[in-house]
Amino acid sequence: MADNRIPSYDLDDGRLDLDRSDAFDPNVKIPLSGPPQPQPVSESDKAAGAAVEALEELKRERDRLRDQLLRTAAEFDNYRKRIERERREHADRIVAELLQQFLTIVDDYERALRVDPAGDPEGYRKGVELIHRQFVELLRRCDVKPIEALGADFDPHLHQAVTQEHSPDHRDGEIIEELRRGYTIGGRLLRPAMVRVAKSS
Repeated sequence: MADNRIPSYDLDDGRLDLDRSDAFDPNVKIPLSGPPQPQPVSESDKAAGAAVEALEELKRERDRLRDQLLRTAAEFDNYRKRIERERREHADRIVAELLQQFLTIVDDYERALRVDPAGDPEGYRKGVELIHRQFVELLRRCDVKPIEALGADFDPHLHQAVTQEHSPDHRDGEIIEELRRGYTIGGRLLRPAMVRVAKSS
């Protein structure tokens, strides 16, 4: 009878062993290993994959919005700085133009100071009055208007009372003297008028 055993290799001592019981049996069919078969995807795995993809999409949208916000903030900051710079430049131009007109009047005053008023007192006075009218006209163009105080009722928003005096000829709170003229600019108080106010009792 033929011996169907095949030699096996003993890993312990490195020798061939012909008497092992796990000898090769030709009647035993050994299945051949093939490529792994794909496993069906469960509904839970599909849901988990969809959730991961949705989360990644939300992260990408978050990063996009954050980048857009940073760009918008930078653009707004540049816009604000440009507006402030233009406002300052505009205000500087207005002040410069106003000072130019004041300097013209100062030139007239300096010429008047070089004139001897004794030679022509009346002409000198007319020259000073002309310069004063130039000042008043300049204030009018700047929307600066005088406050009419004399005879008016005292208004703490427009007048500054220096003294109060008993006066039977005036109503209580009536302004009887203007010590320094007040002005408004654009309808807002620029300087209050300094006044004396009547007190009836």
